[in-house]
Amino acid sequence: MLRIVAIALAAGTMASTGVLAQDVKVGVVLPLTGGLAPVGKQVQAGIKLYMDKNGATVAGKKIDLIIKDDAGVPDNSKRLAQELIVNDKVAIIGSGITPSAMAIGPLSTQGKTANVVTVSGTSGVINPNNPYMVRTSFTLGQQSGIIAEWAAKNGSKKVAIVQSDWAPGAEATAVFTDAFTKAGGQIVETIKVPLANPDFAPFLQRARDANPDTLFVFVPAGQAGTFAKQFAERGLDKAGIKLIGPGDIVDDNDLPGMGDAMLGVVTAGIYSVLHNSPTNKEYVAAFKKANGYRPNFISLGGYDGMHLIYEALKKTQGKTDGESLINAMKGMKWESPRGPISIDPDTRDIVQSIYIGKVEKVDGELYDVEFATFEAVKDPLKKK
Repeated sequence: MLRIVAIALAAGTMASTGVLAQDVKVGVVLPLTGGLAPVGKQVQAGIKLYMDKNGATVAGKKIDLIIKDDAGVPDNSKRLAQELIVNDKVAIIGSGITPSAMAIGPLSTQGKTANVVTVSGTSGVINPNNPYMVRTSFTLGQQSGIIAEWAAKNGSKKVAIVQSDWAPGAEATAVFTDAFTKAGGQIVETIKVPLANPDFAPFLQRARDANPDTLFVFVPAGQAGTFAKQFAERGLDKAGIKLIGPGDIVDDNDLPGMGDAMLGVVTAGIYSVLHNSPTNKEYVAAFKKANGYRPNFISLGGYDGMHLIYEALKKTQGKTDGESLINAMKGMKWESPRGPISIDPDTRDIVQSIYIGKVEKVDGELYDVEFATFEAVKDPLKKK
C-alpha cells in the first residue's frame, strides 16, 4: 500500500535506524510540487510501478513506503529526512535532485541509513564521506564525455557551450570540455545562463557570434523546449550549427510538446522510450497504462531504485542495517528497461550503457531514436 505523506517539517537528534522490524520502512523525499514536480512525479510513478508489479512483501517483510514532498527546497529535504530517520525510523531513504541529495547525505551517514539516490546526476553526491549512499540514476559525466567523443569523431571542430549556471551544468561542461579538447577539438566560448526563468536569446546570439560548428547545451529538462525554439528563431540551425547535449535535453516527458525545432538534435543519454528490448517494451506499456503518459529516464531512477532495495533485502534475508544493505548493493547487476546496469563495488555509483540518439518523428510524434551504444560506462570523474 502506497502511503504518501505531505510536507511535515521536523527536527530531532539523529539515531541509528532500527533493524529487524516486522515491516521495512522506505522513506523517499521528492519534489512533488513546484517547478520540479514533473521530476518527482516520474520517480514516484517508477517506484509505484515496481511495487505494483512485484508486490509489497520481500524477504518475508512488508514494505511500508512513505513519500514526502520537499518542493525541491534543500532545507525542506533536510528536515523531512530527519523526520523520516528519527521519527519514522525508516530503514532506507531515497534522495531526489542534487541539492536535496546533498542535504540528505550527511544525515543518512550519521544515522547509518542506506540512501538510494534516484535523480541526481552530479558526480560528487556519491563520495567517500557518505558511505551509505548509492546511485540508480546517472551522472552527467557519463553522458557528456560520450557525446564529446562522438562529436569529435563526427565532424565537430569548434564548439560553443551554453550551460545553466549551477553545479550539474558546471560538471557537464567540465567533462565535455576535457574530453573534446583531448580529442583535438576547440572550445570557442563557454556561456553561463541563469538557472531561473532564463531568456536564452542573447546567450544564443553570443554563441553564434563565436562562429562554432557545434553548440553543446546543458539546461534542465523542462527548459530544453524553449532553448530549441530560440535556437531556431536565432537562425543557428540555418547557419549550419549542430545542436548536441546530454540526454536531459530530449526528455521523453517533454519531447511530445517541444515542436519540430528539436528534429535532428543529437544527444548521449541513458534511455529512450523507444529503447529496443523486451524488458523496456513491457515497462513502457505498463507505465503508460498506469499513468497515461510516457516514462522518461528519470522514472528509471525510482523503478531501478526499488529493484535494488528489493534485491538487497533478499541478499540480507531481511536485515536492514545500513552496512548490510549497502554491502549487498555493491556489485549488483541486473537488466533494467534502459539496458544492463550495475553498481560499482568501489564507488557505489551506477555503471550503464550510454546511447547516442537523434530526435526524429515516429508516427507523427517526436522521439529520441538510439543509433549507437557505448557499453558499461562508468562515471569519468571517478575513474582510477
